[in-house]
Amino acid sequence: MPPTQSNSEGVIVPPVHPEAPAEAYSPSQVRRHREYSMWDPRSAPGTYLLMAINIAVYVWMVANHVDPKTPSDYALLHYGANEPWLVLHSEWYRLLTATFVHVGLLHIAGNMWCLWNLGILGEPLVGPYAMIAIYMLTGIAGNLLSMAWNVTHFAIFHDASYLMQIGAGASGAVFGIAGILIVLLSNRKLPFPWEELQRLRSSVVKFAAINLVIGLSTLVINVGIRIDNFAHIGGFVSGMALGVPLIPRMTSGRERYLSRQKITFAAAGLVLALVGYFIARLA
Repeated sequence: MPPTQSNSEGVIVPPVHPEAPAEAYSPSQVRRHREYSMWDPRSAPGTYLLMAINIAVYVWMVANHVDPKTPSDYALLHYGANEPWLVLHSEWYRLLTATFVHVGLLHIAGNMWCLWNLGILGEPLVGPYAMIAIYMLTGIAGNLLSMAWNVTHFAIFHDASYLMQIGAGASGAVFGIAGILIVLLSNRKLPFPWEELQRLRSSVVKFAAINLVIGLSTLVINVGIRIDNFAHIGGFVSGMALGVPLIPRMTSGRERYLSRQKITFAAAGLVLALVGYFIARLA
């Protein structure tokens, strides 16, 4: 097994396994995954597409004279960042678009590095379309939890500043992918030695734990940046929840597994819509 990797901030990311279970892949996708290097977008098209969209949005912002290191609040909102006040006034699309907007070069670089590592590991377990769906659903869930926190505080303290908190970045969705991987890698029926699955799962658990601790530490230590911990927690918990109904179908054949995915993701979308409606009623 390859050694666990770490980025420049000391954040543990999971190793890449060259031979992953193929229940979620079509035969042609299985061949691509095995034939192409992990650096080749054809090996994990869903992951690379998500990365491409994130990078394209960042390049678009910079090309339009947005500061590449410290974009202004106005610029972030202009390109789709999340703000409770705007969402509550009919701009619900921001819950999704905010997952593709980043607050500077270091922000997007760190998130894309984690997304790549988790995506390369996780996409063969769920398939490219499901990877995209998981990213969007858990990213939205993270932003909804963050929004619920701010709206609740506004309702209690009548302080409008809670509705002006700007959120952006893929980290909620990245935590969502980590959450679903922790659940799916606990399936003993996968065609790999249990010890190896445990090592992979342990790597993802360490990634999530270390990043959550880093985020929570900013609540007591002023490091000059604001980390949306509720977006991280919301993404992580929703990712784990998505994984639970998928486990029984992971090794029951591709058609049954993909059918279970569609039902699970549709149900998750309905739940998120209901949660959004409930939050709107709180304001």
